[in-house]
Amino acid sequence: MMNRYLVLAALLLWAYWSWQDNRSIAHAPGVLAPAAPTQDTIEAGSAFMHQGYALTPRADFSVHARVLGKEHYYFDRGADLSPTDLALGWGPMSDSSVLDRLRISQGNRFYYWGADTPPIPRERITAHSANMHLIPATEDIADAINDARKGHIVRFSGKLVDVAGNDGWRWGTSLSRTDTGRGACELVYVERFEIEAPP
Repeated sequence: MMNRYLVLAALLLWAYWSWQDNRSIAHAPGVLAPAAPTQDTIEAGSAFMHQGYALTPRADFSVHARVLGKEHYYFDRGADLSPTDLALGWGPMSDSSVLDRLRISQGNRFYYWGADTPPIPRERITAHSANMHLIPATEDIADAINDARKGHIVRFSGKLVDVAGNDGWRWGTSLSRTDTGRGACELVYVERFEIEAPP
């Protein structure tokens, strides 16, 4: 009987954490993160080790964006290195008047959107949003990423990286904001992360 109570308590705690983690932050209409991410190419960057993987920097990278969704990963090949993906939007994709007319979801390391009638052209949605695989540089940064919720406005910076495992496994970053499909996500080694205080 005691084991049943422990299991029930654990399920209730998990349900509460999941609800808390997925509560959305509401905003009035208007663009909240107007600028696109900035990227400066690193020529011939030297690989460095992080958690047993070789990370090769491809570009310095900085983001100011609205969180469109957050997904945790526990069991896929990259979960130990990048346990959390954030779907992010800037420009028109940070505006509630646009987002309220889109259906947004995440899964299998992708971000998906749908709409009966897109509120802005598809090309603008693609160019102003992305799914990013985040590699926290420290435990404190990992905690800050975990605190982010849908609707938060976040700022972070670090490096776009290509990853190599010692078993030959490879994971490459996108270097474009307009690509789609497999390989279109940014793989970001995050060196600074903050959630903006509400105005």
